[in-house]
Amino acid sequence: MEQNTGSIFWFTGLSGSGKTTLATALSTKLKELGYKVYLLDGDVLRTGLCNDLKFSDQDRKENIRRAGKVAKLFMDEGYIVLCTFISPFCSDRQIVRETCPNGKFHEVYVSTPLGKCEERDPKGLYAKARSGLIPFFTGIDSPYEKPNNPELEINTSNCSIDAAINYILDYVLEIKL
Repeated sequence: MEQNTGSIFWFTGLSGSGKTTLATALSTKLKELGYKVYLLDGDVLRTGLCNDLKFSDQDRKENIRRAGKVAKLFMDEGYIVLCTFISPFCSDRQIVRETCPNGKFHEVYVSTPLGKCEERDPKGLYAKARSGLIPFFTGIDSPYEKPNNPELEINTSNCSIDAAINYILDYVLEIKL
C-alpha cells in the first residue's frame, strides 16, 4: 500500500518576491526524488477557474478559497501541492490551513522586501500600480499581512535560488513526507 505523502506548501509574499520561481525549482527537485508534485500557480488559476474574479478584498478571499479547495483535492490524492499565491490576508491562509489535517499545511513566507520586488517588477505591475492603472495592488494601495508564524521564511533578495531550494528540501526531508 502506497503511503499518503500529500501536503500543501503555500508560498505567500508580494508580487515579484520569487514564489513561482522557488516553487517551480522545488517541483523539479521533488519529482527527481520520486514525489508526486503539483504546482498550483495563482496567475494560472486566475486565467481559468478564477477568471470571473477581480481584486476586491471579497474576490481575493474567494480566489484563495477556491485555490485551497483545489489544493486539498490534490493533497488528498497524495500530491505535494506547491501553491503560489500572494494571498495577502492571514485569515484566508488560516482558513486553508484549517481544512488540512495537522502537519499537512506548510506556509512558506517569501519575505522579499517591497523595494526589491519593485526593482524586479517582472510583469511591470508595480509601475502600473504606482501610475494608477492597477487599483488595489497588494503592497501599494492594498495591504499585505505577513504570516505570524510560517513554517519557513525565505528572503530571495539575500540568498540564491539554490540555497533557498536546499533550505526547503532540508525541511521536507526533516518532516519525512
